[in-house]
Amino acid sequence: MDAQSTPPLRDAWYYALPSERLKKGDMVPKNLLGEPVIIGRDKEGKAFALVDICPHRGIPLRFGKFDGCEIECCYHGWRFAPSGVCTDIPTLIDEQKPELTKVKVRSYPVQEVQGGIWIFFGDKPETAPPVPVLPGLEGHEPKMVVTMMFDGSIDHSVVGLVDPAHATFIHKAWFWRSPKSIRNKAKKFAPSPFGFTMVRHPPSANSRAYKLLNFLLGKPEGTEIVFQLPGVRYEHIRVGGHIMCHLTTLTPITEFETEINHSVFWTAPILTLLRPLFWPFARTFLRQDRDVISQQQEGLKHNPQLLLLGDPDVQARWYFRLKNEFVRAQEENRPFVNPIKERTLQWRS
Repeated sequence: MDAQSTPPLRDAWYYALPSERLKKGDMVPKNLLGEPVIIGRDKEGKAFALVDICPHRGIPLRFGKFDGCEIECCYHGWRFAPSGVCTDIPTLIDEQKPELTKVKVRSYPVQEVQGGIWIFFGDKPETAPPVPVLPGLEGHEPKMVVTMMFDGSIDHSVVGLVDPAHATFIHKAWFWRSPKSIRNKAKKFAPSPFGFTMVRHPPSANSRAYKLLNFLLGKPEGTEIVFQLPGVRYEHIRVGGHIMCHLTTLTPITEFETEINHSVFWTAPILTLLRPLFWPFARTFLRQDRDVISQQQEGLKHNPQLLLLGDPDVQARWYFRLKNEFVRAQEENRPFVNPIKERTLQWRS
């Protein structure tokens, strides 16, 4: 594995923002995939996304006003609909005004699914990995979302996300597990749309978090973990007749910055009562991942040749195979063919 990362996939949906952080009439500026983007919600409640640059003099639209219907540029008052189409240029007399429908700010396709706003940056959304819909949670929104910035590329952040062996060493905490609890693991994997799935299995016996969940909700019915391009992972847990799901999304901000959003869903009312206790644990968990990714950059800046060895690193190798196949399929204008085959992986954690 080369220490240098490959560019992020553009023909893909990326998680941009939790729905709850975008109210009607609001605009939120963000840098995504190295591009300035403004995300807004019109007075009807529909989310939209535009390039955050006025086509007149290049000033960011975020400095202007948005009344829920139109964005007014602060510099010369040019107005734009949420679609990006110009609706008025007040500084021009009527005889000088062009056909306004030809004056546009670039817009991005947007989907709002299960409390998350997703943006598409490419040209062919019909061939892209779909925005995931968490089974059994249709119509639900997350009970909490933790957002954090990683000082690392999308590739190295994804490799950390799918790494099954680091938890024992990075996430050492009384509420998770101890290095002394390390044991052999064997999990069955199967290909799934644009990714792979750790087939439903009993929860880890050496995880205190799972033990607490079983104590609160009852008999565990199994855990399934799904990874999907470009950087989406969700862990779907059935326990005591309820569902708990952890959705983790990685979105490249710049070449060496990646935003992680960790959304947690559940159907058990007792977990809602305990939500204030979950926040510090979730932030601690992500902070540990953030810190090790940041430390990793100190070595990567020397561009070492990296070794991916044995079953613990198979999922990392799968990620690069999936990404390469997706790029080739797009270039050759053909359907994506999943290169992953069913197999059982073994490691210690």
